[in-house]
Amino acid sequence: MVQITFDPVAISYADLLTVFFGVHDPTTLNRQGADVGTQYRSAVFFHDDSQKAVAEKAIATLTEEQIWPNPVVTEIAPFDKFFRAEDHHQDYYRNNKNQGYCQVVINPKLDKFRKEFAARLKD
Repeated sequence: MVQITFDPVAISYADLLTVFFGVHDPTTLNRQGADVGTQYRSAVFFHDDSQKAVAEKAIATLTEEQIWPNPVVTEIAPFDKFFRAEDHHQDYYRNNKNQGYCQVVINPKLDKFRKEFAARLKD
């Protein structure tokens, strides 16, 4: 799980969800690529009713637009508790860019992000 702190004046929650749904496959239950297990599920943990409504609307829109051939299975659940990952997981990509997993799995996602959301990136 990743917890994002953001300034809603700079970027909206809906825009964050657009990026979220744009960089991963929300149609595979408990899986992302070759990674399998409940820890790899697509999930949005909301902090209030407004965030919940925005997430539900985003999924409804994606479903209506039939972006993927399979239904969106992203879980929408209330935020409960955040656990900081162990130290060896902190800045994993930055510290392991040449590792095989980073080259094969993460780099293509970053490339896709940079291509699709280039207008949102800072110089």
